[in-house]
Amino acid sequence: MKIIRTFAALFALAAATPALAQQTPPKLVVVVSVDQFSADLFAEYRTVFTGGFARLLTGAVFPSGYQSHAATETCPGHSTILTGARPARTGIVANDWIDFAAARGDKPNFMVYCAEDESLPGTSSSNYVVSDKHLKVPTLGEWMKLADPASRVVSVAGKDRAAVMMGGHKVDELWWFWDKSRSFQSYAGRAMPAAVTNANTALTTRLAQPQKPMPLPAFCIPRNRAFEAGSQTVGAGRFARKAVGEKDSLQPFKASPEFDDTVFSLATQLAGDMKLGQGKSTDLLIIGASATDYVGHSYGTEGSEMCIQMLALDQRLGRLFAALDKTGVDYEVVLTADHGGLDIPERNREHGATMAARTSLTDDGKEALLGVSRIGKQIGDTLGITGPILFGGIPGDVYINPALTRTQREAVQQEAIRILRQNPQVYDVYTREQIAATPSPKGPPETWTMLERARAALDPGRTGDLVVALRPRITPIAVPMQGYTATHGSFWDYDRRVPILFWRRGMTGFEHPLSVETVDIAPTLAATLGVRVPVEIDGRCLDLDAGPGTTCK
Repeated sequence: MKIIRTFAALFALAAATPALAQQTPPKLVVVVSVDQFSADLFAEYRTVFTGGFARLLTGAVFPSGYQSHAATETCPGHSTILTGARPARTGIVANDWIDFAAARGDKPNFMVYCAEDESLPGTSSSNYVVSDKHLKVPTLGEWMKLADPASRVVSVAGKDRAAVMMGGHKVDELWWFWDKSRSFQSYAGRAMPAAVTNANTALTTRLAQPQKPMPLPAFCIPRNRAFEAGSQTVGAGRFARKAVGEKDSLQPFKASPEFDDTVFSLATQLAGDMKLGQGKSTDLLIIGASATDYVGHSYGTEGSEMCIQMLALDQRLGRLFAALDKTGVDYEVVLTADHGGLDIPERNREHGATMAARTSLTDDGKEALLGVSRIGKQIGDTLGITGPILFGGIPGDVYINPALTRTQREAVQQEAIRILRQNPQVYDVYTREQIAATPSPKGPPETWTMLERARAALDPGRTGDLVVALRPRITPIAVPMQGYTATHGSFWDYDRRVPILFWRRGMTGFEHPLSVETVDIAPTLAATLGVRVPVEIDGRCLDLDAGPGTTCK
């Protein structure tokens, strides 16, 4: 009975406390996206976090969040986080897509990057000018400014597409790391604050110095085992690197905790210099932490590298929160990810996933996306059609040359589907018409059919004629190379599931094990802020009150 009375008292306290934290809107909202931070990684490391994640774990924990669409890439994922909209609504269906009507054709595939302005002369999808023009919907920051023009929006990220897709069309400061200049950059003509100038100076100094091997925490020792992935050895690294010269690859720096440190440092400095959250209005600070994604691609999601990265990120988050605490600002934090990720098949097989394999759908043994050229040539030889026939990539969107006649296009489509379905690594192939005829999905995202997952990422003007799904645990990298041994982008839940964590001082924490979606984040924050959602969205408000009250009003 004593135990029962104790739990009853605790329940009563939990029911009463949350209202204290929700009487007034926070003065600062901090949104952190950890690129490629899957729900699996969160589950693996949550018991050993002692820094920033430990604080977040005392808040509202949604361990089974979903980037519910099939296009589990960086740009689509980031487009959902602060818009409340799935890619079918945001228009961001992939990192890149084919646009045969683009003002400039990037021969031979007319590729358009999700965060570029392809209409500018002299540009290409690999030599682009960053733009927000392809994002079709407003973001939380824009909702906030509509309600209160004095609200400020600051977006800082390791990748331009992360900064742009979360920041939206109206930002006060937007900065990303630009490989070509090896510094933080923004849109042309934007004045560079002292914080960015100082960050770039520090970056130059840092790159010019070698990095000693980072310490191997005790928790990481069992994961410290080398695996051969093609010509690459992964699994036992500790991020040692030489000084980075002007012609040296940035991969050893970006695929390490060093990269996140530079991003968080700049975001923290901007928040301090601008006194975010210290005025009459509520401000928004957005941080895109990209290093986990680079580590995952370079070394896989297991091994010493990811272990060191996870624990370093935990401590880095702790330093961010400590800096915000010193300001005395009442702030709310949400942390999530743009997608999950899959470990290298070599290690997966040893760990019992015997079906894990690398793709065979290639032209030259390197890139699966090049397989469309081989298949297109095979179809051309069969049907007597000359010239390029197929564009795009496998898995993902495949486009049929619009210059073909209708009869030719129908024959090409049928033959492409036949060839692809014969491959044992292909799960299925869907036509754009099939996907469009599928109603927009409803209900728990883990119950969605494959077509419903594809429907959530359908934009008729950007989605391919065919969408190809590989079987589970097939890695679309035939031959690993530096910086690219593992990846994401599939229809499967290891790429779709991500954690969603909310925290605010004074709130009563709880864990909600059932599935939610990343599109639920923006309306949840809007309700906390008392901001009206001015457009139709896909997400819903998540109640952050642990008791009988509600934060969704």
